[in-house]
Amino acid sequence: MNHTAIFTVLFIAALGIFCTLAWRRLSLIVLGKAEDRFDHLSTRLWDMLLFAFGQKRVVARPFGINHFVIFWSFIILLLANGEFIVNGIFPKVSLRLLPVAIHGPLLFLFDVVSLLALVCVAIAAGRRLFFKFDYQDTLYVKRRSFEGFLILAFIALLMLAYFGIHGAEIAMGAEPLSGWMPLSRFAAGLFGCGGGCAKCGVLPWLIFYWWLHAGVLLAFLVFLPMSKHMHILTAIPNCFFQSLEKPNTLLREEFVKENSYGVEKVDDFTWKDLLDSFSCTECGRCQDSCPAQLTGKSLNPRQVVHSLKTNLMANIAGLKSGSVLKMPLIGGEGEGTNTEETIWACTTCGACLEACPVMIEQMPKILKMRRHLVQMKSEFPEELINLFENMEQRSNPWGIAPTERSKWSTTMAIRNFEAGETEYLFYIGCAGAFDSRQKHVTVALATILDAAGISWGVLGKEEKCCGDSARRLGNEYLFDRMAKENVELFTSKKIAKVITQCPHCFSTLKNDYRQYGLEIEVIHHSELLQQLLADGRIKPNRKVTELGSVVYHDSCYLGRHNDIYDEPRQVIEAVTGDKPHEMERSREKGFCCGAGGGRMWMEEHTGERINITRVTEALEQKPDTICVACPYCMTMFEDGVKDKGAANVRIRDIAEVVAEGLRPV
Repeated sequence: MNHTAIFTVLFIAALGIFCTLAWRRLSLIVLGKAEDRFDHLSTRLWDMLLFAFGQKRVVARPFGINHFVIFWSFIILLLANGEFIVNGIFPKVSLRLLPVAIHGPLLFLFDVVSLLALVCVAIAAGRRLFFKFDYQDTLYVKRRSFEGFLILAFIALLMLAYFGIHGAEIAMGAEPLSGWMPLSRFAAGLFGCGGGCAKCGVLPWLIFYWWLHAGVLLAFLVFLPMSKHMHILTAIPNCFFQSLEKPNTLLREEFVKENSYGVEKVDDFTWKDLLDSFSCTECGRCQDSCPAQLTGKSLNPRQVVHSLKTNLMANIAGLKSGSVLKMPLIGGEGEGTNTEETIWACTTCGACLEACPVMIEQMPKILKMRRHLVQMKSEFPEELINLFENMEQRSNPWGIAPTERSKWSTTMAIRNFEAGETEYLFYIGCAGAFDSRQKHVTVALATILDAAGISWGVLGKEEKCCGDSARRLGNEYLFDRMAKENVELFTSKKIAKVITQCPHCFSTLKNDYRQYGLEIEVIHHSELLQQLLADGRIKPNRKVTELGSVVYHDSCYLGRHNDIYDEPRQVIEAVTGDKPHEMERSREKGFCCGAGGGRMWMEEHTGERINITRVTEALEQKPDTICVACPYCMTMFEDGVKDKGAANVRIRDIAEVVAEGLRPV
């Protein structure tokens, strides 16, 4: 049997194994629930080009350039490897049939790209071996895993075999276009032969490198669907099917008898969720960004996604037959199982969503599991019992009587919203109405609205909680009721424009309520203040210099969830005359205060408190004042500076800073 027949048999076998293993995994995706991800095809195509082929998020970090080069080397060399396979089966078919004007530049491109890939592989291996990562130990070990080095070895051997094959052909005088292959010509010189024939001993080397290339290529083909590098097949379509809007909310649930709510089993997830699980590159960027993980909690967003794949593969038989599944999705410690502690640790900050280079949606999966625990099993932390009762009975987390909602205004006259007469509803929010510290912010903002001559009014005791915490904590039934009540109230009052001081209220009214047909203009006070200052509708009477050195903290629900970063900074600069200082982690990479996702109402029992970690980072800038634009952040920072013994550091909302500038000189 000649080498062509042997290679053909081996290739067919390897291809069969590849297809079988890939199908065994990818066919499981259809077990997920239906979800429409086929809208706006032109936008999806552009996003795929930008994030998958353009590697936008990958190159956002310095070492991402290395991955970018390896990725594009892989893409370009698909043509060279395709020719290798076809030529191995049909020896008379090769790129040599192309005109020299095309074939020559292709050979030059393959030569250069092969060297670049080899260099980048060496850099990647060196980085894993000799550089200490500032990552969690588990991820550090993962990045030094046998599988990672095996893949790098595969790539390196393919490149070396490429130069070996073409160097030997040039040395034997069998490559007429060697002028286009400077690196392969260099390799030819290493054979110590001036060319001419097989007698020089080059032919055995040609055969060796050819079979080395064939063996590694076929081994990689077989290994691919069994490894994390299956993302090579799924990451590109995953970028195509990404959420076109920020996944800062979840789909509504229809509450009818005999329905099941949330996610209990892996096939309760959507097909896109399951595709996510096969698209994870295990790069660890989500883990590196997660405040829960970085403060010693059990939550690891990378592991949550990995658990879906592991659980799916372990339960293949049960899922297809409809029998009992042998591995639970929610339960005790296990690679394919998520503990309840893990599920409740999420702050919904969105850092994982922002960091993932292949657009995996980690946080929504956690909230879907919360929905099941709350609505189907009534299993949730004890602290939430009173919270849910208070929100259900008195429409605020504290359980304070609705008649108390206007007590913040004891120092000033307010007016009620009048349909057809008042332009803006000032939606105070629960914190702005009931929290003693946040009431000062409410008064400051109301004062600014009056100074700007804005037509505004409040709902007073008619105002209800927006339901943000209920939804993020998985109590969708309660949120559904609260949202419907608010939509009915807003509609009856003909409310079209809303001002909020809380990013959680802002995001809920703006994004979540659209699912209930409420299309209104919602503006956060940071946006409004920036616009009023820019338009000259409010003019500070002086520069507010007594705040000293100012650091600004990004609210997750204002920044990552709604892309509002510049406005609060511009407000601070306009009033103080100086740009605020930045913490090490800011803007898109900002670190959560620890209160989002309903964590405001829960204790942290493991690791360091998230707000302490964030306050410590802020204090490294030696600030006199820390500015925020969120009542939750206000509470967490007020508590944090006290715990750190830094009570001399002031915590101020940006509205308070502006109001201070409006005081008469």
